[in-house]
Amino acid sequence: MAANLRAVCVFCASAPGVGETWAQAARAFARELLHRKLALVYGGSQQGLMGVVADTVLQGGGRVVGVMPTSLVQHEVAHQGLAKLHVVDTLAERKALMADLSDAFVALPGGYGTLDELGDMLAAQQLGLHHKPVGVLNTNGYYDSLITFLDHAVGCGFIRPPSRARLQLAADSATLLDALEHANLNAAEPGRSERSH
Repeated sequence: MAANLRAVCVFCASAPGVGETWAQAARAFARELLHRKLALVYGGSQQGLMGVVADTVLQGGGRVVGVMPTSLVQHEVAHQGLAKLHVVDTLAERKALMADLSDAFVALPGGYGTLDELGDMLAAQQLGLHHKPVGVLNTNGYYDSLITFLDHAVGCGFIRPPSRARLQLAADSATLLDALEHANLNAAEPGRSERSH
């Protein structure tokens, strides 16, 4: 069955990155969310790419929900214009609540935090803890090396091909959201070797 999307969780950097490419892609993704009338769930910051995505959706009249741990409310400067900002105690609670509030997950360019969130959603998906599509917006080839690594892990026997195939990948927003909306997720494969981190 295809995914019924109402809210998309976006993982991305609280930094702007070098150059304008990343912000332009973030704005384009946000505009595609608006076009499809999809709500945005994200980490709650007003800084970097996180702020760009949130501001663009808000300026277009869309709904934005943020989730931020108390330790980051001051550090990352929580966005004050959101429909709702959930403040939680830990990063683990942040990820769990973002997962509960969302129907799909997308990683835009980011660093350690983005990789942590993406990896968490992929691991939970393969274990059957959720049946929601996960995708990567591969802006300007940013995630090429990650995809190469995942394919290498498949070749080494640490990720099974069906689990790898569930990760949607596209270089443009419309194609990626189309893939997420039409994702047909099979049951997870518990007990397989890729459960190990």
